[in-house]
Amino acid sequence: MARPINLCDYERLAPERLPALVYDYYAGGANDELTLAENLQAWGRWHLRPRILVDVADIDPHTTVLGHPLAMPVLTAPCAFNALAHPEGECAVARAATSAGIIQIVSTLSTQSLEEVAMAANGQRWFQLYCYRDRGVTRALVERAEAAGYTALCLTVDVPVAGQRERDIRNGFGLPAGMRCKNLTPVGLDQIELVADDSALQRYINELLDRHLTWESVAWLRSITRLQLLIKGILTGEDADLAIEHGVTGIIVSNHGGRQLDGVLSTCEVLPEVVETVAQRAEVLVDGGIRRGTDVLKALALGARAVLIGRPYLWGLAVEGEAGVRHVLELLHQEIVLAMALVGRPVVSAIDRTLLA
Repeated sequence: MARPINLCDYERLAPERLPALVYDYYAGGANDELTLAENLQAWGRWHLRPRILVDVADIDPHTTVLGHPLAMPVLTAPCAFNALAHPEGECAVARAATSAGIIQIVSTLSTQSLEEVAMAANGQRWFQLYCYRDRGVTRALVERAEAAGYTALCLTVDVPVAGQRERDIRNGFGLPAGMRCKNLTPVGLDQIELVADDSALQRYINELLDRHLTWESVAWLRSITRLQLLIKGILTGEDADLAIEHGVTGIIVSNHGGRQLDGVLSTCEVLPEVVETVAQRAEVLVDGGIRRGTDVLKALALGARAVLIGRPYLWGLAVEGEAGVRHVLELLHQEIVLAMALVGRPVVSAIDRTLLA
């Protein structure tokens, strides 16, 4: 295949670069992968209503999220184990995201430490947080993120137990010898080694993450940090309302890429309910199935402040390392600019619900 010209081209190339175990881990979802497919398909059910005879000589996709400037309304989602795609892992993504002028969200289960990622590039970054049963472990992660200059925490709340990711079970998924979750090295929780006929990651999650996570836990987290707090994994208006009551500054509408509970609604379908409930009391972001610039515009028209992409940048990382991630972000930027011109919305603030049919 010639050099990719869209995000899906990178996905088609990725299986040639990755072992089947790694490709399945990145690509797969829970159970029958119905929600995984629906995340992609739902954006296509919305249609665009372009306005004509609008001056689109200058298109500006810049925006802000929680006061942080973005060159386009896109962030890189927190994905575990980036080094499975390329040895430079999260550090390569950090450099690419900084070059693109967007925010990188670094996973708790990253294969480079949060400090190493912070040193790799001087861009804006947030830290995605899993709460461990040992709150001392969680507190230490928060303190390290603050000390390393991260500007927000994204608390993932949709993993009280691990979803049934059947590809990973069949493949006996785990990390190869020598690869570690380096954020957890100081507390000895960094190993997720390969096991036969089971998912080592599923075991790790079920044994170590806090199943007692409640709204009280959110209040506790707010009490120990000055960082802005987002909750990632909200799918209902009721929970969005509770999140606002507990002082969060942002909500990420997410079903974990279809990797947790199969059969839930797509994030595209859930987004309007959450936005209506939040009623501008906090900023709403969304992930899941974003593959085109038009998908980004649809998300903004439904009320999202910005979108997160996960698998697309992993495919870029697998194919060409940092250069691949840069190219993925460049392609998405180009598509966003083109779509804004063709729908007659030259600035992000002009994108509203009237764009959609």
